[in-house]
Amino acid sequence: MYSTPLNTIEFRVWGRFAMFTDPLTRVGGEKCSYHIPTYEALKGIVKSIYWKPTFLWIVDEVRVMKRIRTQTKGTKPLNYGGVYPSARAAGKKQESFNTLAIYTFLTGDPDPATNVPAVEYQVRAHFEWNLNRPELQKDRIDGKHFEIARRMLERGGRQDIFLGTRDCQGYVEPCEFGSGTGDYDGKGQLCFGRMFHSFGYPDETGANELQSYFWRPTMADGILGFPRPEECPVKKSVRKMQPKHFGVGVNLRNVDTEVDQAES
Repeated sequence: MYSTPLNTIEFRVWGRFAMFTDPLTRVGGEKCSYHIPTYEALKGIVKSIYWKPTFLWIVDEVRVMKRIRTQTKGTKPLNYGGVYPSARAAGKKQESFNTLAIYTFLTGDPDPATNVPAVEYQVRAHFEWNLNRPELQKDRIDGKHFEIARRMLERGGRQDIFLGTRDCQGYVEPCEFGSGTGDYDGKGQLCFGRMFHSFGYPDETGANELQSYFWRPTMADGILGFPRPEECPVKKSVRKMQPKHFGVGVNLRNVDTEVDQAES
C-alpha cells in the first residue's frame, strides 16, 4: 500500500506538445524527446508552482494519461556564436542567426472537448527541508509553505509552466492522483532503457559540483515511480559549481510575507 508523505501535492499537467530531452541533445542540432517525462522536468514544473531554497521538492510518481505519440516539426532555432557562410567568406562575424532543425515532440490523441492533440500527466510530489541550508532554519514552517503551494497550484502556478522546454506551454490544476481513466491502465509493464533522471545541484547535495543521475525506468499500468536522486544507480560529475547564498531579509522573503501575499 502506498503511503503518501507529508506535504504532498497532486496535480494534473497538460499541454499540446512536450519535449523531455537528454541534456546532451540540448546544446543544438536535432532534438528528440524521451517518451516519458524526466524527473528533472517534473521537478521544474513543481518549482514553477511554488519553490523556495528552504525546501526540496521530491517527485514521487507520474501517471501517463494519454497514449504516447510523437510529431516531427521543422523549426528555426537561433544558432548562437555561428556565422552565415556568406558572412564567413566576407570575413564578417555574426553572433547569432536562425538555422533550420527538425525537432521530434511528444503529442497525444485529440481532446474530445476541443479536438486538439494534447499530452497529459498526473503527478504526485512532496517537499522536505533542505538540510544543506541551515541558515534558513527559521523559515521552516511546513504548514505555511504547504498552504502557499496548495494555493499557487489552484491558481495555475506562480510561474509559467513548460513541458520540458519553453517551446511547450503547459497548464496545471489540482487533481486526485489515480483518478480518471488512462490509456495505459491495465496494460502491464513497459521498459525504457537507460535515461537521464535529474541533476544534483550543490545546495541539494552538499557537494561543490554539478552532478547528473541516470536510471532505467519501468512503467507499470501507466504509472512511473521515481527513485530519489541519491538512489539512482549511475551518477556522473559534470563540473565544479558553488551554491548560491540566500538569507532571509537579504535576498529571500520569509514565509509569513509569502503567506500574506498568497492571501491577497
